[in-house]
Amino acid sequence: MSANIDLCPGVFVTGTDTGVGKTLVAAALAQHLRKLGLRVGVMKPLETGVENPAEEGLDAALLRWASETSAPRDQVAPVRLCAPLAPSMAAEMEKTFIDFGHLVETSRQLRRSHDFVIVEGAGGLMVPIAGGLLIADLVRAMELPLMVVCRPTLGTINHTLLTLFTARQMALPTAGFLVNNMPLHPDKALADTPHTLAALASADLLGVFDNAPQDDDRQKVKNLSDQLASLPTYKVLRRNLAWPEIGSA
Repeated sequence: MSANIDLCPGVFVTGTDTGVGKTLVAAALAQHLRKLGLRVGVMKPLETGVENPAEEGLDAALLRWASETSAPRDQVAPVRLCAPLAPSMAAEMEKTFIDFGHLVETSRQLRRSHDFVIVEGAGGLMVPIAGGLLIADLVRAMELPLMVVCRPTLGTINHTLLTLFTARQMALPTAGFLVNNMPLHPDKALADTPHTLAALASADLLGVFDNAPQDDDRQKVKNLSDQLASLPTYKVLRRNLAWPEIGSA
């Protein structure tokens, strides 16, 4: 990683699959850090399935709300595509050019104007962007540690270990993994999942979020943000993400 002292710390949030709740987790982290008094930058570099590409999509809008950032739309959500497909396919259908270098530079602009920056990917690490480049390549180019969000349900051990193994093989710095949507009354298999993963993953368990059943995404984010500070792994999360102390930002 480069040692550019002009760039604030940050994290790149990815998922083991679509639908694991990485947007909610990223937004909860943003809200928590904002409450600590930090200037939090957020970025959804590639959002597909956007109803009106002239505006931010739902994910980017939620991140903006949680972080209270005033950054321009084209920094928070530089690529907005209609088709609910992988970015490379959506861009091809809509005859849109995805400028990989511009995405990287935009992340650096945000890191020069905030205390901490949260970038949320699209799907998982192997999602194609353009020209043979993957989300994993974007993580490497942005030089941000990776936080992997996974689910507790059947199949997650395989999906999570594959994601973490891929990150390790591609030399991506990894802050750890976080289990989202744990039922309030899990059976033994679900309850044991975080510990099983921690034993096998060679990566730190950053937390386990309980299921947030509310219909409204903003209320879900508030609930997860409240959970965050009381996580038994909070000190590990803070250390691995290296967000600045209040007053030192």
